[in-house]
Amino acid sequence: MRVWGVLAALLVVGAVGGAAIWAITAPRPAISKDGNPLIDQEGDPARGQLVFAAGDCASCHASPGQPDRLRLGGGLALASPFGTFRVPNISPDPGDGIGTWRTVDLANALLSGVAPTGAHYYPSFPYPSYAKMKIGDVRDLMAYLRTLPAVTGKAPPHDLALPFRIRRVVGFWKILYFDRKPVVADPNHDGSWNRGQYLAEAVAHCAECHSSRNLFGAIKPETRFAGGMDPEGVGYYPNITPMRIRDWSEGDIAEMLRTGNTPNHGRVGSSMTDVVKNTAMLPQSDRDAIASYIKSLPARDTQHP
Repeated sequence: MRVWGVLAALLVVGAVGGAAIWAITAPRPAISKDGNPLIDQEGDPARGQLVFAAGDCASCHASPGQPDRLRLGGGLALASPFGTFRVPNISPDPGDGIGTWRTVDLANALLSGVAPTGAHYYPSFPYPSYAKMKIGDVRDLMAYLRTLPAVTGKAPPHDLALPFRIRRVVGFWKILYFDRKPVVADPNHDGSWNRGQYLAEAVAHCAECHSSRNLFGAIKPETRFAGGMDPEGVGYYPNITPMRIRDWSEGDIAEMLRTGNTPNHGRVGSSMTDVVKNTAMLPQSDRDAIASYIKSLPARDTQHP
């Protein structure tokens, strides 16, 4: 009888532990679907186009193999140590895209990494940075996305190793690494620098590429903006702190964001060419703002370029 008592106790402990794990890893939307006065207001598609450009949305979500960067049918394969992620269709198609989404659905995807179904998104979608976006920018972005052409066809499913196929595992990742704190203006800097801080840290999510990652795919804080190996393991994203670009002026950085030209008479390459296509669409004041912020970053070293 004592054995049965021990087994019963273990079952109870296991059930309680399982329930606790289920609770703490639950997706937590940033905004209630019951309604929010800020998110329910009409967005401005013209401003949303600039958010779209700054956020580099087309670089990932445009359907591969065709020239129109506004056909957001998804399907791009993103290799990683965890398997291959496939970028989803975010066109206004009601069946295969986000045509039935409300603005609050987009807000929860960007600000909390939670899908309209209530599931976690994988952080290959850079919501750890987008989570710092302003509600107004999310609202405007949705207004712009609704003006784009609907594209039929869903992206193939992710091809991930266990246990990463279990989305609930992302809940543990969020507990450890997901920081929703907004970008706060620094009164010791001017308006341009603060605008640049917001763009670089939130909308443009520069650190998502220009940083090194730990074993769990989270940015190592000591390498933020200092570059690192790309997720496919075939190259390196450059260090954009003064450790690497100390000789660049703010004007040099802004010019690179407009034309792709570097001050040593070179040109950016790889995925940065797509980034430049987007930053070239921004007003000069925004490129200047990003340059001001990047130039002020602390110098950090990394093992590789």
